Formats: sequence, C-alpha cells, structure tokens
Amino acid sequence: MYPLPAVAAAALPHERETAARLLAATLAPAWPQIDLLDVLPVQAAAAPGGERFGLWVMLERETGTIVGDVGFMGPPQGDGSLELGYSVIPDRRRRGYATEAAQAIVGWALRQPGVTTALARCDRDNEASVRTLERIGFERTGKAEGQLAWRFGSHSGHQ
Repeated sequence: MYPLPAVAAAALPHERETAARLLAATLAPAWPQIDLLDVLPVQAAAAPGGERFGLWVMLERETGTIVGDVGFMGPPQGDGSLELGYSVIPDRRRRGYATEAAQAIVGWALRQPGVTTALARCDRDNEASVRTLERIGFERTGKAEGQLAWRFGSHSGHQ
C-alpha cells in the first residue's frame, strides 16, 4: 500500500500501461472502479507531498496487482479529522484487503501532526463495510447524508 503518485493518477483511466509502469505494478482489469474516476483528477493535481492525504493503492503481494484503493477525502480539517474511504475490486473482496488497508492507513494518519480523528461513512446495507469499520475499531456515531457515520480517534475513546 502506498500513495498513488499524481503522475500515475493523471494517466488513469485511459493510459493504463503508462500508469502500470509508473506504479511498477499490474493493474487489475476492474481497477480503477467507476466510483474512483471523479477522484483521479484531484489526485493528479496534488502538490508534492499532498498525495499522501488522497488515494493510496492496495497492492496484492502475491501477484503484484493493484486490487483496490484506500485513502482520504483531502488533508486534515481544522478539527484534526480526516474522512476515510476504501474500495476493493469485486473478485478480490472478502479476503481482508479492506480491513488490512484501512487499519494501516488510519494508524498512519493518526501518527501525523494535527490528525486526531478518522471519520467514515457507508450505506446501511453495505454489510461488508460495516464489518470492516467495526473490525478496526470505528464507532458508529449516527447518520450523515443518509449514510451511517463512523469515528475513530480522540473523540471515540481510541488513541
């Protein structure tokens, strides 16, 4: 797992061979998924060093294939919070990739200066995301924009 370089994000989704070369990885045919396409231009425009508060790629160790993504919806807010998001391609789901990646990136984020809390949202009927967030210690805090809202960090009792 590592931040998606801006230059690789700029190559996606149409210049897959270029992106694969830049990432030194194989791109799974289903990656990037459609929900990531709107985010790629934002990652492509990231300033040096800013990529780390955007998208990170999930690399399947055994095959060297990118099978998903995890990351944040931008740099920390004034209150020290970051919003987490993640996605795994359909044929690699239920293998623990989302849990491992989300746990690792939240741990990394909470060690960064000024970051105190990770937030997340998911649809009520997305049982896999609910289980992932519960597994890594997020606490449900209510609803936000029609989705379940979650928190991990200084305000949820986790450090």
